Amino acid sequence: MPVKVSVIVPVYNPGPYIEDCVASLLRQSLPADEYEVIFVDDGSTDETPARLDQLAAEEPRIQVIHQENSGWSGKPRNVGIEASQGEFVMFVDNDDYLGDEALERMYDYGVANGADVIVGKMAGKGRPVPVELFRHNHPKASVENAPLIDSLTPHKMLRRAFLDRIGLRFPEGRRRLEDHVFVTEAYLRADNVSVLSDYVCYYHVKRDDASNAGFQRFDPVGYFRNLREALDVVERYTEPGAVRDRLFRRWLRNEMVERMRSNRLLKLPEDYRKEMFDEIRGVVVERFGPGVANGMQEAQRIVAALIAADRLDDVIAFAEWEASLAPSATPLNVEWRDGVLHVGFSAEFTSHGKPMTFPAEDDSDGADLDGTPTDADDAIARVAASTVARFGSATADFLVRERTTAAQFFQPVELTRETLPADEDDQVRLVLRGTATVDPGTAAGGVALGGGLFDVFVRIKLGGWTRECRLGPVKLDPRPVPPAGVVAGRVVLPYWTAKQATLSLDVDRAVKGVGLGRLKPDDVTVTGDRLRVAVPLHVPGDTKVLLRLTSSAAAEPVDVEGTLSGAFVEATLPGSALAEGTWKPALCLAPEADEPRFLAMSVSLAAKSGRVQVVRPVKPAGPSTGQKVVRKVRRTLGKIARKAGLRRGNGA
Repeated sequence: MPVKVSVIVPVYNPGPYIEDCVASLLRQSLPADEYEVIFVDDGSTDETPARLDQLAAEEPRIQVIHQENSGWSGKPRNVGIEASQGEFVMFVDNDDYLGDEALERMYDYGVANGADVIVGKMAGKGRPVPVELFRHNHPKASVENAPLIDSLTPHKMLRRAFLDRIGLRFPEGRRRLEDHVFVTEAYLRADNVSVLSDYVCYYHVKRDDASNAGFQRFDPVGYFRNLREALDVVERYTEPGAVRDRLFRRWLRNEMVERMRSNRLLKLPEDYRKEMFDEIRGVVVERFGPGVANGMQEAQRIVAALIAADRLDDVIAFAEWEASLAPSATPLNVEWRDGVLHVGFSAEFTSHGKPMTFPAEDDSDGADLDGTPTDADDAIARVAASTVARFGSATADFLVRERTTAAQFFQPVELTRETLPADEDDQVRLVLRGTATVDPGTAAGGVALGGGLFDVFVRIKLGGWTRECRLGPVKLDPRPVPPAGVVAGRVVLPYWTAKQATLSLDVDRAVKGVGLGRLKPDDVTVTGDRLRVAVPLHVPGDTKVLLRLTSSAAAEPVDVEGTLSGAFVEATLPGSALAEGTWKPALCLAPEADEPRFLAMSVSLAAKSGRVQVVRPVKPAGPSTGQKVVRKVRRTLGKIARKAGLRRGNGA
């Protein structure tokens, strides 16, 4: 069987962090004889070489190549390309891992669309990953119609014949940004690039010891020298104009301006901060025309102008102001309607914990960002005025993010924008109001949500900022507490987290929160052989459930099919088949799930002479008179002991 995909993993002293990577590669849904894994050990000095050799001896699909340390990942990846037999090559870092179906899905998608490059959706566990690129699938993507340039890490699948045809390989040696050079040229020279967004293919992981290569402090001189090589690739394969400016904008925004903003700048030591600023300014002045900065957000353009003008002190002052800003999203209502969760919210920015205010007058001249601000105060005033003038384009996205994997999915939002008077004269607040809809059957990129805990985030784009925050804390009294919903074969429980009071969704995990443990005898009726239970659930239509009856009088439980309709479960009881005695019912709300769960119900049934009836619980007896006396004596002695301890602590 021809090899479809060769997975290339450069390895250097990963320690135990490689285990998740290995496990995910062995779990792939692609048949084992249709892919190979090539680990290129770049001179590791830990126990990894022996671990990999043992693995290769056990798994025919795994190959290990050992070489002397080359200093970075470029050469190991190139060695892996030369050794590969696959139609496509896929690059994976040794401390990251793949989704179980990643290789199969990416390969099939790439072949179906004739792609030279396939970009699979990424999730960042403690690391930032592109967001806009993965809103939806792009079967025919290019740098002109999709934000491909936002994803320059090497974790892509590429057609081997394409790499050989254009002679593309990674730059080698002790250097940075070799992936930028490689991926940028691949994008610009590919016949087609396909972006797969409806399945999380790649999990980008921040190690607990923060020793990922991308998190290490770098030499600014060497870093920005290597960055210029990526810019050279863009100039080589594009013409001057809007497309080139848009591509250059990625490096100006991400690698330069964002390093000079807020706490990211303020946390740097002063000497390192100055060295970084000088190298960034050198690239800005040397390589970027006015069209590059003009397409950025307001605050980014201001910082870029201050950098070009060699005004580090004003950049620092502006960063100190920005450090006080934070997004805020407040829930307004949460309710089920026809199997869809509707969440109302408001969102705005805060400054020092209070709602951020802006000038009430829409001053078009003040909103003009052309030219360099005279000082930091002027920069702040310009950004504020521009934010008001462009408030009509502000957005708020609503995302659900799986807590364990960090996989996230956009949900539909209906948005309005409202300008409210602030406490200060001549100032206003800019507030976004939205209603998001979460359909559990399609919420995960068009498919049903999988089991797990999902946290809710709101991503606000207002003026010069794009930031996200949790939805909450809830301030409504009483809090909206919608019931669990049974939708699309899932049991979805909206709930507020205990510490932060932010909104989360529990999918097929909740037990107590579902409410079956709080049923009362009056909620259950038995008429002949018909059982009817009133349950605190939202059910948009009829759905099949499974009732399980267990008793100490029977060796095996008895399963009974039932129907959940509206707020009632109905089932026909096999009274004659039940041994006499007490039976404990448990309900499975999603019997077709891969792992059906039975939730205990807080009522009991009694079978006798072929008839079944509801058992009313006996009220527990209160403490006896003697027990009450003992408890009172203990409380009195405890008070005496605490007072004595206080006196000793005060030196009495």
